[in-house]
Amino acid sequence: MSPGDDAGQTRTRLPEGGGDPYGGARRGGRSSSRSLVTVVGVVVLLIAAIAFANRGGGDSAAEEGGGDSPKSAATAPSGEKPVKAESAGIPSGYAHDRQGAESAAANYAVALGSDGMFVPARRHEIVQTVADAASVDRLQSGFDADYSADFLKAVGLTKDGAAPAGSTFVNRTLPAGTKVTAYSDNAATVEVWCNGLFGLAGDKSTTPVTNSWFTVTMKLKWSGDDWKVLETAQKTGPTPVAGDNPVTGADEISKAVQEFGGFTYAR
Repeated sequence: MSPGDDAGQTRTRLPEGGGDPYGGARRGGRSSSRSLVTVVGVVVLLIAAIAFANRGGGDSAAEEGGGDSPKSAATAPSGEKPVKAESAGIPSGYAHDRQGAESAAANYAVALGSDGMFVPARRHEIVQTVADAASVDRLQSGFDADYSADFLKAVGLTKDGAAPAGSTFVNRTLPAGTKVTAYSDNAATVEVWCNGLFGLAGDKSTTPVTNSWFTVTMKLKWSGDDWKVLETAQKTGPTPVAGDNPVTGADEISKAVQEFGGFTYAR
């Protein structure tokens, strides 16, 4: 997964019309009737949701689906407990099944798409932790080439991956879903759809924090007692239409990054 690709493709879309999604002052008139229709619609949806949740019977086997059914491949909470072990700060000890492979791929995408990858010592630790023994040297050399001194300089960091004084470096990968495209007892290919944050938060930053959407494909191997990475690849999208949220200032972004921690992703 090359950070150079994301860094070169991220862009910021500012809201038009002064930040008002309606392009100016809203017209009056029938706002009350519209509000009533909205309330009625919400009530109808709520009643339908409650009825669905309380619905009894049904074929539970069909609802849960078999291991190869489209139903089971959808990214939905399963009720299974997430992994509790970790190695080098990265969740480990995944189940030896499709769900375990998806959880592993999501967490490995987070680790391989983190700010730690810009620090040589931490990058080596991450790769050594998630990679299969037969692939670790190849993956390590590839990531070292991606995070070259020239690249770090281009994004405003020192050769050791440090941000300038007064700035906060942001590089986070946030999985939105996973999909198994191939599976056997000892191998799996999993796609992880992600949202990413990247840039420097600071008043003097020339690379402000932007967001991007991309899909990481991971080939995993069941090695010993856990899923490990054989190969990774990345492509842009699917990308939704940007919303009309006003852009947040650098100080607030920096504070949020420092105060809001990440998650362990598991189904």
